[in-house]
Amino acid sequence: MSFYENIKLEKGMYTVGGKNFTAVLEEMDPSENYKGTDLEGLDAYQRQLKRFNIRVGGSGCDKVEKFFSSPDCAVLFPEYMRRAVMQGIKASDILDSVTAVKTTIDAIDYRAITSDTQNATGDAIAEAAQMPNVNVTNKTSLVSLAKHGRVFSSSYEALRFQNLDVLTVVLGKIGEDIAAEQFADAVNALMLGDGSANDKADEVTAQGELSYTHLLQLWEALGSYKLNTMIASAPTIKEILSLSEMKDANAGLNFQGTGNIVTPIGAKLIKSAKVADKKILGFDKNKALQMIQYGDVVVDYDKVIDRQLERAAISLTAGFTRIFKDAVKILDYSA
Repeated sequence: MSFYENIKLEKGMYTVGGKNFTAVLEEMDPSENYKGTDLEGLDAYQRQLKRFNIRVGGSGCDKVEKFFSSPDCAVLFPEYMRRAVMQGIKASDILDSVTAVKTTIDAIDYRAITSDTQNATGDAIAEAAQMPNVNVTNKTSLVSLAKHGRVFSSSYEALRFQNLDVLTVVLGKIGEDIAAEQFADAVNALMLGDGSANDKADEVTAQGELSYTHLLQLWEALGSYKLNTMIASAPTIKEILSLSEMKDANAGLNFQGTGNIVTPIGAKLIKSAKVADKKILGFDKNKALQMIQYGDVVVDYDKVIDRQLERAAISLTAGFTRIFKDAVKILDYSA
């Protein structure tokens, strides 16, 4: 009998600080021990599903009640829920489209850094001349973290005969909704920074109806940073899509094939009601924003294991901070 078949599963595995259930399992049953075996490629949690012959998708998918066929099986259910929610967050892909880096922390407080680079001439540095400075300092205020989530409300009786793949879709939608709310936080951070007056993104003003020249103004304002992402409201995006330059055949084929809108200047276009009409938020996705996540998706494991699903909370806590202020600009053509 393999070691993974002898592990005693218990609620306390969800309470280990800074680690999710799978991480705790991996410490007890490292995946590297299974290289060259039939179980290679499975993580510690997936081996437990195999141990109890639980199929969460595909042909022969089990029903919810399979998780509650024994006390050990029931301990696995909250982790299944967490993974399904995370699957929805990752499938939305929206946060990856606007963040340069994601940092996971195990404390509720986080102080980010900011960088200020002196302008360079572009010429070689003369002998004995001073090099441009890159000043890196801690920000004066802590990053504000926000909790987003849902209360999962259903009786066990209503769920027990449902296929797990259907429940995965429902939980995945919760993940997508959480990601959408976090995206709104990210847009606010891009525009407002830490909220102080001197940290707001600089605006580029333009006159008249939107034109391709206006987009070039935004591109120019970013200087050495790349304009690879733009966020705007739905009415503003309609104006952008109406530009003659956007009627290029290749741009149209890309939108029809992937659903992603890419402008003639190579910037990805994303919709958000957080940006006012006739304003376009343009930035360098690889330099502008840091995501700070406190822990992982949290599932009210105690209630779930005990089949008290009527008020089981699912949540994720995270915040955003700008890395380089000048990597973000706002085009305003409302005048």
